[in-house]
Amino acid sequence: MARIVESTFGGTPFQRLLGHNKDVMEKWSQLGDVLEKDGKLTAALKEQVRRTLAQRNGCAYCKAKGKPDPASFDEKTSIAVGFAEVFLKQKGDIADSTFEVLKEYMTVEEISELCAFVTFTTASQYFGAMMKLEPGESV
Repeated sequence: MARIVESTFGGTPFQRLLGHNKDVMEKWSQLGDVLEKDGKLTAALKEQVRRTLAQRNGCAYCKAKGKPDPASFDEKTSIAVGFAEVFLKQKGDIADSTFEVLKEYMTVEEISELCAFVTFTTASQYFGAMMKLEPGESV
């Protein structure tokens, strides 16, 4: 059970926990919607990154959405997932050599989007973990 009662605002248990401040919930959800869809990187690639992050960021609700599916990885997805794994181990202290590898496979626009997605997703997953959000929770 989550640590606080859900608000009446939001369409998901996660949003309802944020919904105690409706403006924060709406803006958070808007940014999440932008980052999750196809952009410079595909939504499918980002979903594999999200699943990778979820395995170690402590949010049971996020983990329940599934593990990464290596059988579906193309080369760019493998690089992005590898970057997520490095991030999980190093946090912000990522070696320049890691970015050199990214630059061999991605444009600077893709790298920027990947880093924004990784950090935003991690913040979301930390919030879920802090709130003890569990799979299957609802109002």
